[in-house]
Amino acid sequence: MTAAHTRPQGRQRQVGKVYASITITNSADEVRLADGLIRADQVRRITLDRILVDTGANTLCLPKSLVERLGLPVRQEAYAATAAGLIAITVHRGAEIELLGRSGTFDCVALSDEAEPLLGLLPLETMGLELDLQQETLRALPDGPTPQTFWTIYLART
Repeated sequence: MTAAHTRPQGRQRQVGKVYASITITNSADEVRLADGLIRADQVRRITLDRILVDTGANTLCLPKSLVERLGLPVRQEAYAATAAGLIAITVHRGAEIELLGRSGTFDCVALSDEAEPLLGLLPLETMGLELDLQQETLRALPDGPTPQTFWTIYLART
């Protein structure tokens, strides 16, 4: 008797990709605007209508041309682990991300201009956003005052 290999019955489910629309601003420009040193139309800002949310990436990753358009200063040169091995990267600072009514300032890795923009895990966690893979969307977690708030503070007792 031989074993028969069968396919599972019903619809095969594939995990979809989650895309979001975000606005990225040069945070130093926002400071200069607040100090009255530049006009609002001089603040460097871009809106990406379709950025891939990738929890395998640590932070915001943009093609080099977009990083240059934003004028983000270099924080450091580093190496990143990819599926193809280690690659040299340039990390920039001061990318203000606005998404789903939340915002925060993060580092940004410059990618080749052929690369797809990625929104990584650290900005998502910091802004209290989570993936809903069934609906293929992002959702904002409650910010209080409920026990489900995304804000977590560990207080040491002495």
